[in-house]
Order: sequence, then C-alpha cells, then structure tokens
Amino acid sequence: MTVKRRSLSAPGDRELRLWRVGRALALSFCVAVLVAGCVFFGLVYLLGFQEIDNTQKLDAKTLFDLVKLSFGVVAGAGALIALVVAYRRQRVDEAGAHREATRLHTERFSQAVDKLGSDSPAVRLGGVHALAGLADDAPDDDLRQTCIDVLCAYLRLPFSPDPGDLSDLAEGTSEEQRDAYQEKRNRYRALREVRHTILRLIGDHYRIPAGTHRSWQGCNLDLTGVTIDVGMSFRGASFSGGHVRFTGARFSGDYVRFDGADFCGATVSFAGAEFSGANVHFDRAAFSGGSVYFDKTVFSGGTVVFDRAVFSDGYVFFLDAVFSGGVVRFGRATFSGGAVDFGDAVFSGSEVRFFAANFSDGEVSFDHTVFSGGEVSFDHAEFLGGDVSFVNARFFGGHVRFDATTGPVPEGLLQAVGTPTPAEIRLRSDWLSATA
Repeated sequence: MTVKRRSLSAPGDRELRLWRVGRALALSFCVAVLVAGCVFFGLVYLLGFQEIDNTQKLDAKTLFDLVKLSFGVVAGAGALIALVVAYRRQRVDEAGAHREATRLHTERFSQAVDKLGSDSPAVRLGGVHALAGLADDAPDDDLRQTCIDVLCAYLRLPFSPDPGDLSDLAEGTSEEQRDAYQEKRNRYRALREVRHTILRLIGDHYRIPAGTHRSWQGCNLDLTGVTIDVGMSFRGASFSGGHVRFTGARFSGDYVRFDGADFCGATVSFAGAEFSGANVHFDRAAFSGGSVYFDKTVFSGGTVVFDRAVFSDGYVFFLDAVFSGGVVRFGRATFSGGAVDFGDAVFSGSEVRFFAANFSDGEVSFDHTVFSGGEVSFDHAEFLGGDVSFVNARFFGGHVRFDATTGPVPEGLLQAVGTPTPAEIRLRSDWLSATA
C-alpha cells in the first residue's frame, strides 16, 4: 500500500519567537525600577508627605533606610531577571522536547505505514495497532489527525470481494486448483480482519470521553465510500467538532450503533449511504447542534431505529432519501427545535413508524415527499407546536395513518391527500369535518 504522507509539522514545532537576551534583561530591569519607583512615591503620597523639608539634615538612620531600599530594588530586579532567564530556559527546553517527541513520532509513523503496506496480513495488522497507538500518544492534534487519516485512507482503498466458498467450485476442479482457491479465500479473510480491526478501533476511540487519553472525539473522520460489513459501535459517542463523513458508505454488517450519541456541533454526513441489511441504532441520540445529512441515503433492508431520539437544534436532512425496504422507526422521538427535512424523500416499501412522536417545536418538513408503498404510521403522534408541513406531498399506494394523533392538522396535508380521501390513507374525523 502506498500512502501519500502529509507534512508532520505542527504548530507547537514552530520557531521560538523570543527577544534577544540583552534586550529582555534590560527591559526587565527598567520595569523593576519603574515599579519600585511607583511603589515608593505611592507610599509617600498615601502617608501624606506633600513636601520635603530641605533644611532638615539627613541622619544616619534615614541614610541606612535608603541604602536598604536601594538594595531591595536591586534584589527585586535581580529576581525578575532570574525569572526571565528561567522562563526562557523553560521555553527552549519545552521546544526541544517537542521537537524530539515529533522526531520520534515521525520515525514510528514511517515504520507503522511501512507495515500497513506489507504483503503479510499479520504485519498489516501490527501496523494498524501501531498507528492507533501513535494517534493516542501524539504530541499534538495535527499529528493525531495524520494517523487517523491514514487509517481511513486504508479503509477507502479498493479490496477484492469475497471469492466464495469451496462448494462454489465446479465439479472436476483439480486438487491444486482447490488449494489455490483456499489460499485465496484465507488471504481475503485475513485482510478483511485488518479492515474490521480498524473499524473497531475507530468506534472504540470515538466512544472515549473527550479530553481523556486515547479519545479521538473532535477529530475528522472520512469513511467516504467505505463498506462497513461488521458490527460497529459509536454508542454514547459525542460528535462535537470536526467533520465526520460516511458519505456513500455501505452498511451491510450485523449492526451499527449510534444509540445515545450526541450530535452537538460536528458536521456528520451519511449522504448517499446505503443501509442494506444492517440494524442501525440512533435510539436516544441527541441532535442538539451541527448538521447531520442523510441526503439520498437508501434504507433498503434491516432496521434503522431513531426511537426516543431528540431533535432539539441544528439541522438533520433526509432530502431525496429512499425508504424501500426494512423498518425505520421514530417511536416517541421528540422534535423540539432545529429543522428536520424529509423533502423529496420516497417511502416506497418500508415500514416507517412515527409512533407517539412529539412535534412540539422547530421545523419538520415532508414537502414533496412521495408515499407510494409500504406503511407509514403516525399513530399517537402529537402535533402540539412547531411547523410540520406536507406541502405538495404525494400519496399513491401503501398505507398512511394519522387517525390516532393529537393536535391540529399539519400544514398542506389535507390538500396533498385530496378529496375524496383515498382508502389507504386514514385521517382523523375532525380534520375531515373541518374541511367539509
């Protein structure tokens, strides 16, 4: 594997911008004398000595006090100069230590990347753990981000598909061909283990609380186009900064968990992703800031759960998303702020449930959404506030239920349903009587 290595220079490795020592010491001495003079004259003023009697002779005690004061000023200036020198020495030592740490990090980084490009899957696996350890111990955030970028780049590389089982071979295959096929399959499984290890390590590090050792929260994560064919957990993770991209990713493993995750400041994109069999959990997730994109995402199998999720701020987009199979649940989800947009989405075969969802504030748009198959249920949903809109939505085929809801009719819903109401669409009787 060949990886383009970005520069490992970091802000902390910049040249120290310190004054020349002579200038710094002279300035420090002048400041000390100025401060001492200000203190002296301030005390004189506070003690009420507005004038000095020129006729009075300078006695020995007064002279001795002045000498002590002079030595005190000199001693204070010396202490300040020593402090300046110590500060400069500390800064130089810190810069030297950082340069040494960066040099060692660079050497270890080069060795780890070389391992990641090895022909041996076992050596690659060692390179993965080495890079993850380097990210944990990186002396600054830029170096940590470099290690994460390399791991993500490895996942984005093309990989050979599963060659299948030995039973797929045609009859009459020679023993030599069977051995070669088995070796090919073993190599595929070994390299897949390398990919799965990276995915597991990413999930583990994003679930570690921010600000603690080994936490990668706040770093950028680019899994664009990656096939996630293994269970992966971001349970309890906090996406509070950076850019996290699952754009065009394919989720086909047993599960992907975002339950309890907090989307509070980052930009997270699932645009164009495909959920084709995985069980994906966003239950109890908090969308409290930032932007999350599910644009053109395809939900074609498995179960995607947003049960009890809270949409209280920020933006969540399902523009042009396709719900063509499986189950998508927003049971008891709370829409209390921000904006959630299902504009131009297509519900053509999935079972989508908004059971007991609470629409109390913010904006939720189903404008231009197509309901053409499957079952969409708003049973016991509460339309108590906010702006819920079905302007220019289209209903043909499938079943859509609003008959056990609470609150006024959403904007544009009756016009979109039309008259007479299709049998597969169930509305509350008081909504219908209000238009009669």
